[in-house]
Order: sequence, then structure tokens, then C-alpha cells
Amino acid sequence: MMFTGLIEEQGKITAIRKNSAGAQLEIQCSRIPEDLKIDDSVAVSGVCLTATSVGHDRFRVQAVPETIRRTTIKNWRNGTRVNLERACTPETRLGGHLVQGHVDGVARLKAIKKIGAGAEWQLKIPEQLARYCVEKGSVALEGVSLTIADITADLLRIALIPHTLEVTNLGTKKVGDMLNMEVDILAKYVEKLITTGTEPTKYEHLINLGYDYER
Repeated sequence: MMFTGLIEEQGKITAIRKNSAGAQLEIQCSRIPEDLKIDDSVAVSGVCLTATSVGHDRFRVQAVPETIRRTTIKNWRNGTRVNLERACTPETRLGGHLVQGHVDGVARLKAIKKIGAGAEWQLKIPEQLARYCVEKGSVALEGVSLTIADITADLLRIALIPHTLEVTNLGTKKVGDMLNMEVDILAKYVEKLITTGTEPTKYEHLINLGYDYER
């Protein structure tokens, strides 16, 4: 399943029930259940989860222990606002970027600078994810497709327009909050292609692409 990082609506956690498979989450919303079916995928604040029950104004999903451990789900409570997006179809406009809903790590909101009705954020991200982030590249935070304004070591800077703050749960975040983060899948594929195989093959490929390299 794939997503675009364009949030359809915000939902609210109305129940969390721990079970032998992890935890069942009930989410209240208005638009998502319109054509949602059991076994469909939904990105919930950037986490791809499967619908196990669907009602007219809510649905339930199951989160396994591994997903809970690696994401901010462990911090969710009744009333927590979450971003929602249904899986994209072949007819979907790709207005954001390709998002899998597979959270790579959790970022911490370190600073907020208000700029009119918008804002500029500084986030501390896991060191191992910094290599996948480039200036003007894409990153998904809480399932929202965003453009990286700047990256220095493990500090990421993001500019947020007023609309994004209004229609997503990013407008409720405070300094110190943790956010689900997914890096651009294309960056990981490129890294894999370049570093796989014998050393000569790897560097010859770079040279063929036009890069200068000296051993």
C-alpha cells in the first residue's frame, strides 16, 4: 500500500484496548469511513494500519507490539488527534510524495518559530536517518508530506504553511513532542543500489554517472 502524505482529515482516538496481539484502536472521524472496508489500509499519523471494523463515523485498527514500540502509538491516549489518509489508487493525484506508512523513527520537536500564521520547526532526528534527508527533499512527519528546508547533522528544519497547521495535527504540537518520521523511500533504494555488489562495480557505476572519484 502507498500513500501521498496529503492528509484527508483529522480523527480522534476514542478507545484503546490492549489485547494479546498488541492494541486495538478506535478512531472517530467523518470522511474516512465513507468507502473504507475491513482489511483496507489507513495511514494513522503516518503509521500504516489495517481496518478491522468500520462504522458510519468511526473505525478500528490493530497495532502489533513492534509497531507500538517503534512509533508514537505508545503515547496515544483517548482524545489524541491523529492525521488520517486512505491508501492511494492509480487515479490519485500525487501532490505530496510516495509514503509507505512504515515509520523509520521518532523525531523530537526541539524549537518552534512562529512566522505570521505559519511556523518554522527545528527537529532532532535519529542520527541514522540523517543521511536520507537533503535540503529541498521530502520527509513525512505524522504522515504529512513536507519539504526539508535545511539539515545540519541530526537537526532538521521544516517550514510549515498556515493551511498545514490548520488541517493536520501539526498545529497542536508543542516543543518536546515526539513525531512519527518516515524518510523518502527513494533515498533508501538509491543507497542500496550504490552500496550493493563488489567495490569496483559500485565506484565504476558512480563514475559512469558523471561523478569524480579518487580511491
